[in-house]
Amino acid sequence: TVIIQLNAEKAPSTVANFLEYVQREHYDQTIFHYVQEGLMILGGGYTEDGTARSMRAEITSEAHNELSNRRGTIAMARDQDYEHSATCQFFFNLSDNMKFDHTGRDTPQDYGYCVFGEVVQGMDVLDQIAAVAVHDTDQFTSTPRTPVVIETIRQVSRR
Repeated sequence: TVIIQLNAEKAPSTVANFLEYVQREHYDQTIFHYVQEGLMILGGGYTEDGTARSMRAEITSEAHNELSNRRGTIAMARDQDYEHSATCQFFFNLSDNMKFDHTGRDTPQDYGYCVFGEVVQGMDVLDQIAAVAVHDTDQFTSTPRTPVVIETIRQVSRR
């Protein structure tokens, strides 16, 4: 179990988008399809057999929200060449990845990746996932040899 606290104050559209996918049970039985120990774990878009889940429209990036891609944060994945292309995929930062932070609006690389929450419980689970054996396939690079399946993602109320 991994519990994250979303930051709707700093990333309202991103959190709303993520929760819409959660409410539709989009993430159930999807996989972490990219794992790079010491960097990130990426998932939320594909089933165990590699089938892409349907996506909603792309959202406008809120990477300029002053939240940093530090260890234990969750951020939206996007096309590296277009800053406003995030849909359903997300990643957990396994280290302080300031190179993914917003530094300007001149290029998509400067724009960075939008952090929208942080892990409050279960970082040890993410570290275990990060240590799995990976390989490259025709479809994915650095993908777990044995699929790491997200059983469910549910919204819980604050305690």
